Amino acid sequence: MSQLTARDLMTPDVVTVPPETPVVAVARLLAERGISAVPVLDKAGMVLGVVTEADLIRRLAGEEDRPQGWLRSLFADPGEQAERYARTHGSSAAEIMTESVVSVTPADGAAHIAHLMEEKGIRRVLVLEDGKLRGIVSRADLLRALVSPPKAAGDLSDDRIRQAVLAAMRKEPWADTFYTLVEVKDGVVEYHGFMRTEQVKRGLKVLAEQVPGVKGVVDLTQPMPTYLYAGM
Repeated sequence: MSQLTARDLMTPDVVTVPPETPVVAVARLLAERGISAVPVLDKAGMVLGVVTEADLIRRLAGEEDRPQGWLRSLFADPGEQAERYARTHGSSAAEIMTESVVSVTPADGAAHIAHLMEEKGIRRVLVLEDGKLRGIVSRADLLRALVSPPKAAGDLSDDRIRQAVLAAMRKEPWADTFYTLVEVKDGVVEYHGFMRTEQVKRGLKVLAEQVPGVKGVVDLTQPMPTYLYAGM
C-alpha cells in the first residue's frame, strides 16, 4: 500500500465549476452525477475552494435562521456572524464554498493521504500541482490501495493499469463505467458486469489493448438485461 501514490489512486477526470455558478446549478450537478463535492476553479485553472454536500445543506438550513436576541448578540463575533450569513444566503459557488481545501501532491503516498482523511475527518482530498487540480482521491480510492499487490520493479501495477483503462473509458461517450466493471490481474484486463452491444464489446477490447502494460483482454460480461435498458 505504501508504494502507491496519489497519482496512482486519483480520479483524473474531475467535474469542476467556475465561482459564479448558481447554487441551484451546483446542487443539481451533484445530484445528477452522484458526487458529494465539486472543486471551484478560476479562469486560470487555480483552485479557489470546494462546494460539498455539507455546504449545500448549510445553505438550505440557513433559510430558517432566526435573528439573535439582543443579549446574545452582545457576545457574538461580528466576523463569524457575517461569514455565516454569507455562506447561508449566498447565491453562487464562490459565496458558499469551503475555501480551506485539504490537498496533496501527485507524489504523496497512500498512507499520508489516509492519515489526512482520518485526521481531518474528510471523505476526499484534492491532488494539486502548482496550485492546479490534477485529480481527486476519495476513501473508495484508498480502499483499492489495501488490496493492490506490490508493484514489481520496472512494471506497471495492475491497479495503475486499471485506472488508465477507466480513464480511457470515461473519455469515450459509448463506454459505460457504471454497468461494465474493470479488473486487472497480472496485466490482463477483465471486463465484468453487463455490455450493451457487440460493437461496444469490440471497442472496449481495442481500448484496453492501447493502454501500456496490458498483456491481454478477457471479456466476462453478460448482455445488458432489458430492465436495465429501460432505466437508461
